[in-house]
Amino acid sequence: MSKRPSLKRTLGMTALSIGLTMASGVSFAKEVTIGYQGMFNPWKYAIDQELVEKETGVEIKWRKFDSGAKAISAIASGSVDLTVAGSSPIATAVSRGVDVELVWIMENIAEAEALVVRDGSGIKSPSDLKGKRIAVPFVSTTHYHMLFALKEFGLTEKDVKLVNMQPNAINAAWARGDIDGAFIWDPVLGSIKKDGSVLISSKELSSWGKPTFDGLIASKEFTSESPEFVAKLIKIIAETDEMYRQARVTFSVDHPIAKSVNKVVGGEPEQVVEAMALYDFPTIPTQVSCQWLGCKMEGGAAKALLYTSEFLLEEKKINALQEDYSVFVNPAYAHMALTLTN
Repeated sequence: MSKRPSLKRTLGMTALSIGLTMASGVSFAKEVTIGYQGMFNPWKYAIDQELVEKETGVEIKWRKFDSGAKAISAIASGSVDLTVAGSSPIATAVSRGVDVELVWIMENIAEAEALVVRDGSGIKSPSDLKGKRIAVPFVSTTHYHMLFALKEFGLTEKDVKLVNMQPNAINAAWARGDIDGAFIWDPVLGSIKKDGSVLISSKELSSWGKPTFDGLIASKEFTSESPEFVAKLIKIIAETDEMYRQARVTFSVDHPIAKSVNKVVGGEPEQVVEAMALYDFPTIPTQVSCQWLGCKMEGGAAKALLYTSEFLLEEKKINALQEDYSVFVNPAYAHMALTLTN
């Protein structure tokens, strides 16, 4: 029986292959379309300051999506090359055969998504959710966690009136008093917290065995043609993450990252600071480890996609499971980005 190569050796060989491609003088694509969403993260600084364009010489077409479902539809249709989406829509996509791969964990969601119930709604405990109107963007990480929460609470979708709404619509519906609660992320989360309270957060639900994250996915056709661009993009994202980590203790509305996030996403400046503190932005070594992208099916990302897909299948949101979810997780580009930073 042949001995399987170690993870370190496999990653090294793949990174070497990408490195040789870069060293051979192969130029980047002339134009790349990248999708992003309105999460508060350091990457918005790179978008605002056009760091990708400056460091690669590539013309970038940025497309903003209100939800992971819309981002997935775009990459499935070929209208974007890479995009950010939540772990639940990513799991849905790969379970349905969309030919993409997860190349970077943008953020561990933790407490940055939560189920907030309106003051005066009469919801004091999970059992009080019966008959209430709860808004959530369908096929999103919050939708997935909402369904999981209901199951853990001993409730079903029939007990609660789940309403499919995009973030901006949730904000407007909350202001009109049309909904009793919402499971959402910032900037809407911070807005509705002003006259509402958190019933449960994604951090708590993750601790119950169903973690969620936001990830950067790319079409496999694009990564096969432009691996050097993907590695360079990840390096830029990692550098902005590190810039935030270095300033995290004293991070304020006056920091360049906070200003860029506020410019690109919107919301109140103070809300940007508070919301970003709720996320965890993994370093490159952490990304390529077993905690996230590494170790095939033993890795955190592959397991999360599997567990999410199993739950979605149980809830009849997808029709079947893939045999191996690790084929949709590729740490090679992050590993190459690590060598570029050394």
